[in-house]
Amino acid sequence: MNNLFLLTDLYELTMAQGYFLYKKDFDVVFDLNFRKSPFNSGFIIFAGLQTFVEEILNLKISKEDIEYLDSLKLFRKEFLEYLKNFRFKGSIYSVEEGEVVFPKEPILRINASLIQAQIIESILLNIINFQSLIATKTARIVEVAEGKSVFEFGLRRAQGINGAISASRAAYIGGADATSNILAGKFFGIPVRGTMAHSWVMSFDNEYTAFKKFADIYPNNTILLIDTYDTLKSGIKNAIKIFKKLKNKGIKNFGIRLDSGDLEVLSKKVRKILDKNGLKEAKIVVSNELDEYIIEQLLSRKSPIDIFGVGTKLVTGYPDASLSGVYKIVAKKKNKNYIPLLKISNTPEKISLPNIKNITRFFTEEKFLFDIIHLEGEKLRSDVMLYHPDFHYEIRVENINHCHSKKLLKQIVKNGNLIYKFPSIQEIRNRTKRNLQLLTTEYKRLINPHMYPVGISKNLKKLKESLCAKLARITT
Repeated sequence: MNNLFLLTDLYELTMAQGYFLYKKDFDVVFDLNFRKSPFNSGFIIFAGLQTFVEEILNLKISKEDIEYLDSLKLFRKEFLEYLKNFRFKGSIYSVEEGEVVFPKEPILRINASLIQAQIIESILLNIINFQSLIATKTARIVEVAEGKSVFEFGLRRAQGINGAISASRAAYIGGADATSNILAGKFFGIPVRGTMAHSWVMSFDNEYTAFKKFADIYPNNTILLIDTYDTLKSGIKNAIKIFKKLKNKGIKNFGIRLDSGDLEVLSKKVRKILDKNGLKEAKIVVSNELDEYIIEQLLSRKSPIDIFGVGTKLVTGYPDASLSGVYKIVAKKKNKNYIPLLKISNTPEKISLPNIKNITRFFTEEKFLFDIIHLEGEKLRSDVMLYHPDFHYEIRVENINHCHSKKLLKQIVKNGNLIYKFPSIQEIRNRTKRNLQLLTTEYKRLINPHMYPVGISKNLKKLKESLCAKLARITT
């Protein structure tokens, strides 16, 4: 999209003007983290980084934007003049897209002037929260699909045009095999797939003719929707006639789609009929308000389904309308040094983690073990101790002898310049798959998943406690 400068909340610009007028444009550090996982899930798939970075590095204000802001009678001429030359000149550190992340982890860090860091907050949260939500939803669906194909069919139910395009991108990162959204396919290089609608069948004099005409145009990709009139009495019978003709021509890429009724019962009956007619290669595609719970139930009951077309509940992140990403200032520069900052609250979960941080993940060749949030540059001991990020009790972890570790935050942008090569969307999708393979099943199950061990280092715990005590003294 072009010219997203005004895609922000009003208070971002009113605060920015205040910083400008009071000459408070010193360097700061902000963190992005998720307060909780969506869907009561045990993990989150991080997505949206490339979209965000590309928008931010091209962010500038237009003449029309200036005129509109001026019309609000809130902004002074000198601040509007300042905005005319706005370019993001800060640095961005982030985990990579397709990474598995968890609540409280500082997954993205902005080092910039206060005004620049403030202005980009809303667009950052908008992009990352939504794409991570949809990528996570898709990953859950793909996990329970047990290797069966999952197609994203949600365009018509998505939250607006950009929501549809962003959802298709995030769904592919999360593991979907294809999308029905042609524009998203063009933008991102995602495979596009589709079948037919009931209107096609109803536009012909009879069902058989509708199927035949479709197969004549698309003989190598004939998926017939068989539930327009009666799935078992007419739909499957007419489809079989078409499939036998295709098979006689040496064509074997065909199948049926079910979009209504009892998908378990119908898929089993249809499979039996197809096999009886020597059409074992025929695929069964199902759609109709699917989600991870329905798919898990269908497969647990041995429903012979090959492809799941998932729409509404995928692209809307049903039943969670949003992801709880928050963006908090954690340090400010004073006399060439960064001073740690802390947001305090009566709710322990809302107390931020101060200062400049990174995440180190410990893992073996077979699985992830635990993550530790620590001060940037802090050297972790071999007998590393973890403490709960909010309540500070000790977290017991597995022995780390002979395991590997890696820091998750990488520098993406340096002083306004991109220094990271974004991988292809296929590579990001593969990273998601590899990471989920290393996350053991107890963290991925749909109901009551285990919480993956994420803790803070002893030094970070001490810093947080000392700042909390200091602020308590100031406020009493």
